[in-house]
Amino acid sequence: MSSPSADLSPFDLMDEWGPEKVVCVSDTRTGMRGVLVIDNTARGMGKGGTRMAPTVTVREIARLARVMTLKWASVDMFYGGAKAGIVADPASPDKEAVLRAFARALSNEVPAEYVFGLDMGLTEDDGAILLDELGRGTSVGTPHSLGGLPYDELGVTGFGVAESASAATRWCGDDLRGARVVVQGFGAVGVAAAERLTALGASVVGISTGAGALHDPTGLDVAELVALRRTHGDALVHHHDAAPVALGAELELDCDVLVPAATQDVVDEDLAGRIKARVVVEGANLPTSPAAQEVLRERGVVVVPDFIANAGGVIAAGYAMDARFSAFRPDPAPVLDTIATRLRANTTAVLDSARDREESTHRAARRLAEERVRAAMAARRRLPAR
Repeated sequence: MSSPSADLSPFDLMDEWGPEKVVCVSDTRTGMRGVLVIDNTARGMGKGGTRMAPTVTVREIARLARVMTLKWASVDMFYGGAKAGIVADPASPDKEAVLRAFARALSNEVPAEYVFGLDMGLTEDDGAILLDELGRGTSVGTPHSLGGLPYDELGVTGFGVAESASAATRWCGDDLRGARVVVQGFGAVGVAAAERLTALGASVVGISTGAGALHDPTGLDVAELVALRRTHGDALVHHHDAAPVALGAELELDCDVLVPAATQDVVDEDLAGRIKARVVVEGANLPTSPAAQEVLRERGVVVVPDFIANAGGVIAAGYAMDARFSAFRPDPAPVLDTIATRLRANTTAVLDSARDREESTHRAARRLAEERVRAAMAARRRLPAR
């Protein structure tokens, strides 16, 4: 089990953008170890999800906090980048005790500088635990019964990924209807993306979980896969009659659209040269390396960057943040409408900019977000000292 502070000095993380604060916490009774990184609050208070995994590191959380800075700016919503991580197994029977210890340890930062949210390893029920530990207004992504906007139940991030894929496919002069799609990572994001892609007329021909991968060039029955997942979890791949594929090989399957929606750093320079998809839509955060992005660009593969494609979650979080102290539960309909509208527009704008400047889509997307953050930083410097 790695330590959240063993991978580097926090000073090594700092640049002109941040991070503004790195807080490492621990609890000897529960064995809890965790970190909060507040990256940049020029456009508003720090907001980002909380991740739980045995392999969490400070560098990982800092990278994700920077993605959040860019993501909030890309959708033009006024929060700042932040992320939290807990070094623990989310399947552990001690999860609740660890989560409560983490919340208590960060009580000075929450909710003044940071509000808990959900990321890999946490569910709406965990959001309820955080709310119970620290009180109203300290967590979003809580269950429907507590007046929350349940991200996973609504599938907001995956819904947005599918909308972005549709916009990118149209930008290429094609139609998503009938397009063959591979989804790496059939979890909360991947499932919702597959369901929405199917509703938009695409054919999901490959999926993977942590237990393996499946391929059917004629199309998989997504509803059947979802039902199997409810019963068997990741092992659903062992209970389906589609052709099994070696884990990782699904990224090289013949398809029109590839959605890496598992975890970061899955596509390196070598793999980028073998991807057959014409469009790659990054459902996960940081799935492609900078070198891989250049290879894909040189090959003519259209890539929609993570903080553009998967920003549906932050849009929903923005609605949830506004509703924290309201007596009324947020209405999902305008949330989904906003996700579709903004992500389609952002996808098209970034692809246009990258084409016009002859650069990677990641560079084009970063420029869009960084210009907004830089403008906010400059405006703050003109404010009188308090």
